[in-house]
Amino acid sequence: MKRAAWAFAALTVAACSQPQAEKKAAEPPAPAPTAVAPAVKNTAPPGEYKLDNTHASVTFRVNHLGLSRYTARFTDIAGKLNFDPANPAAMTVEATVDPKSLETDFPLDEPDFDAELAGPQWLDAAKFPTITFKSTKVEPTGANTAKVTGDFTLHGVTRPLTLDVTFNGGYAAGGMDPSGARIGFSAKGEIKRSEFGIAYGVPAPGTNFGVSDEVEIVIETEFTQPGPAAAKPAT
Repeated sequence: MKRAAWAFAALTVAACSQPQAEKKAAEPPAPAPTAVAPAVKNTAPPGEYKLDNTHASVTFRVNHLGLSRYTARFTDIAGKLNFDPANPAAMTVEATVDPKSLETDFPLDEPDFDAELAGPQWLDAAKFPTITFKSTKVEPTGANTAKVTGDFTLHGVTRPLTLDVTFNGGYAAGGMDPSGARIGFSAKGEIKRSEFGIAYGVPAPGTNFGVSDEVEIVIETEFTQPGPAAAKPAT
């Protein structure tokens, strides 16, 4: 009799606990906490910085026939940045690119594909000799990130462009740069080239046969600020 009572009690406990277990299993797992990137190391002082074009690149990518992301770059770039790590929203940046400095990986000497892209059907660099960006607003989005909006001028047309920017850190004069401070940024953005009057080769609606209207822009930059010793003329 005792053995039967224990068996009944065990079955009762199991029956009562089963719905709770099923209910618990049916509940979705709690979402994992969102990781917050820590602030990067920076010892660089505020002030005006000049683009180091030996450690900078401006590349762009377009969809070619729906088959690949064709990539090219500009090699003649210049810029300046007013850096204020204590107040990122107050920072400003200006940049200039020479469209004639466009380079692709086209392997043949003839035709000159770089010159063709800089020509009248595309960038028309002879008529529009500069591509420029001048920031108008900086909106911090994290410890090291911000959306930087500015006036972007391409092919003689000026339109707003917003870049997603990441601050990679910086340091004061010393070490590998004894003569000045150095800071670095990465940025990405996208434009529609047809909005700037460059519509040649844009695919017909519903097809990929051509070169995409959307142009992805990828930027890597370092800026430098001469230290007091470097700023003084030699005597």
